[in-house]
Amino acid sequence: MPSARNASPLAIWSALASVYVIWGSTYLAIAIAVQTLPPLLSAGIRFCIAGLVLLGVMAARRGLRFDREQLAGAAIVGLLLLVGGNGFVVLAERTVPSGLTALIIASVPLWIVVFRRFAGDRIHPSTFVGVAVGFTGVALLVVGRGSGGADPTGLGLLLVATVSWALGTFLSPRLRLPRDGLLSTGIQQLAGGIILVVLAAALGELSHLEPATWSTGSLLAMGYLVVFGSLLAFTAYGWLLQHAPVSLVATYAYVNPVVAVLLGFVVLAEPITPSIVAGAAIIIAAVAFIVTREGARQRAARSVAATGAAATEAD
Repeated sequence: MPSARNASPLAIWSALASVYVIWGSTYLAIAIAVQTLPPLLSAGIRFCIAGLVLLGVMAARRGLRFDREQLAGAAIVGLLLLVGGNGFVVLAERTVPSGLTALIIASVPLWIVVFRRFAGDRIHPSTFVGVAVGFTGVALLVVGRGSGGADPTGLGLLLVATVSWALGTFLSPRLRLPRDGLLSTGIQQLAGGIILVVLAAALGELSHLEPATWSTGSLLAMGYLVVFGSLLAFTAYGWLLQHAPVSLVATYAYVNPVVAVLLGFVVLAEPITPSIVAGAAIIIAAVAFIVTREGARQRAARSVAATGAAATEAD
C-alpha cells in the first residue's frame, strides 16, 4: 500500500479540497434535486448508478473478490449510511434548509463517541466534555431559534439520519468488509440504492411519477450527485485514507458544514441568523476538538506500540 511519503503535498491538498467542496456542496445539490424529483427514488437511482459504476470498474480491473460475510457486512453499512442516513436527509431537505441540515449532520462524530462508550471503549473525560458542548449546539439549532422555523418533522428526520450515519460509521471497522475500499463502497452504494428504490415504490413514489414536472435544475443536481458526490469525492476520500494522516482527512467533518451554509446562503438565499452562527460555531468547535483529541490519542497509542515492539526486538 502506498504511504503518505509517495504523494506530494499538492496532490494531497487537491484531493482534500475536492472532498471539502464536493461533499459540502452535496447538501445544496440535494435541496435542488428534491424540489421536483421524488426524494427516495432519486436517491436510490443515484446510489444504484454509482454502485454499478464502481463495481463495474473493479470487475474490469481486478475482479470482484468477496465472500458472503463480507457482502453482508458491506450491505449492513450501506443500509445504515445511505438508507437511514442519506435517505432521511433527502426527505428532510424538502422542508429544512440545506445549510441547517449540514450543521445537524455535522454532529455525527458526537454520536460515534456515545456508541463507543456503550461498546465499552475507554473515553477520556475531556472528550465527553466536547460531546456535551457539541450537543448543546445541536439543541440550539433544533429546539432554539437556530432552526429558523424549520419543519419539526424534518428536524426529527435529520436527528434519525445523524444517529443512523454514526452507527454505520461506528460498525464499519467492526464488521468484516471487503479489503478493497472501493469494492466495499460499491457494494454499500448498490445495496443502499436498491433498498431506497424499494422504499420509494412502497411509499407510492413510482405510481405518482410526473416527469413533465422535473426541472432541468433538479436533473442537473441529480447528475452532480452521481458523478461528483458519489464517484469523484468517494474516490478522492479513499485515496486520501491511503496517502494522508487520518487526522488530516477527518477535517472534512467540520469544513463541509461551513461550505454547505455558505452555498445555501449564496445560491438559495437561506438565512444565516445569529442563532445559526452560534450553533454552528459550537458544533464545529466541539467536533474539531474531538477529532484532534482522538487523533492525538491514536498517534500516542501507535507510538507506544512501536516503542514496545522495538524494545522486544532489541531483547
